Amino acid sequence: MKTLGEASTDAERLVEAALADAAPWAERPLRYRPVTGGISNMNWRVEVEGDPRPYFVKLPGRGTEMFIDRAAARAASRQAEAIGLGPRTFDYLDHADIEIAEFVDGRRASTHRDFADPALRAEAMRVYRRFHDAPLLPLTKTVFDMIDEHDAQVAALGGVVPADHAWLQRQVRLARQALEASGLDLVPCFNDPMPGNFLIGADGSILLIDFEYASNNDRIYDLGIWSGEMFFPESIDRELIELYFGRYEEALYARLVVHKALADVKWSTWAMVQNKISTLDFDFYKYGVWKHMRARSIMSDPRWPAYLKAL
Repeated sequence: MKTLGEASTDAERLVEAALADAAPWAERPLRYRPVTGGISNMNWRVEVEGDPRPYFVKLPGRGTEMFIDRAAARAASRQAEAIGLGPRTFDYLDHADIEIAEFVDGRRASTHRDFADPALRAEAMRVYRRFHDAPLLPLTKTVFDMIDEHDAQVAALGGVVPADHAWLQRQVRLARQALEASGLDLVPCFNDPMPGNFLIGADGSILLIDFEYASNNDRIYDLGIWSGEMFFPESIDRELIELYFGRYEEALYARLVVHKALADVKWSTWAMVQNKISTLDFDFYKYGVWKHMRARSIMSDPRWPAYLKAL
């Protein structure tokens, strides 16, 4: 932990400047240290003398304003807090688009291995249902809006596109036509289920953190992107449908598979934007190429046309 005035790196100087601007902490001794795990922002644990709670402070990463609406993210964070699914939030640095939340002690970030446990998968589905049943968020942004946004950004930045980009775009258009014809079921969606965003308690309960990408989106997108993030096989994907809806239908399963592919297209294209703009030490190119490969494996499956027809 460092105290104000001990910064020795650019990142530490940035966080010290931000902390000095938080009015409730003025003239109070502070300590801070980095929190690892994110791939977009600079995250910090902050302790304030005389305050029993530690704080989590998120400084936006370079270029993240290109695809994150900070006001919408704050609204989603506060809605999650209100329904008991997210940590307490504080508005001390809202004017600077810097997020402050209670640092959650007593819970641990999940791993992929955790969700091999059927009980934790069932708890995750319960959490998703509660989040989806809350009032609509101020921002509606479907997976197609996200893909369109990133495609335009990659073009403007001169980013890398795969050799079969036109083919992938055609598959996205076909999926969009099929999903929109069937009707999008817009609900508040989390949209970013990397394992570190699920905090697991000793009682097996789950708390969500990091609502930067939350928006109103198709309900099953959240299930599809979570399945992809957790590397679930078809058998578990079918189980998720029954856990979430209380019944199994082939059309719902097809919708999950289609969203699984679309999520990989979205994040692969996002990665190529980050590859051009981010200063973080992360191989965004490798991440994006891998996501493209997995989207391609679903869209080139002989069952892909049948999935689209089933929607």
